Amino acid sequence: LQPSPPPAVPNYGAPISLDAAKRAVAAAEAEALANQWSVTIAVVDSGGHLVVLHRMDQTHLASLSVAQTKAETAVYFRRPTRVFEETVAAGGLGLRLLSMPGHCAIEGGVPLLVNGEIVGAIGVSGVQSVQDAQVARAGAEALRR
Repeated sequence: LQPSPPPAVPNYGAPISLDAAKRAVAAAEAEALANQWSVTIAVVDSGGHLVVLHRMDQTHLASLSVAQTKAETAVYFRRPTRVFEETVAAGGLGLRLLSMPGHCAIEGGVPLLVNGEIVGAIGVSGVQSVQDAQVARAGAEALRR
């Protein structure tokens, strides 16, 4: 039996526009408000550069850097940060990820796709990681409509 090939990852596309980043943030914020969650939302472009950083009222200050790092991780590695969280949680050789600098192995970072290409990523921090991811996915979905 041959091992399965690794899943294909999308190519990088042109950097996300400010308008598109604002649409993603607005959709993410609407999801957070609907659940009465206070979060920080970060959007980076396809090169990992910050485009929008939005902290809702009373979100803890640490979420500023965590949200941005989640977004950067999702764009640099072209996959959701949940992949890293699951790898670390599985233990064994996956624990090697903890020694990698500049990444976040916590769910809540999601690549932003337009026409099948990565134009950036969104990272959310402020509530439980599964809730952060729910908010981030809402923001990512806004660009697919």
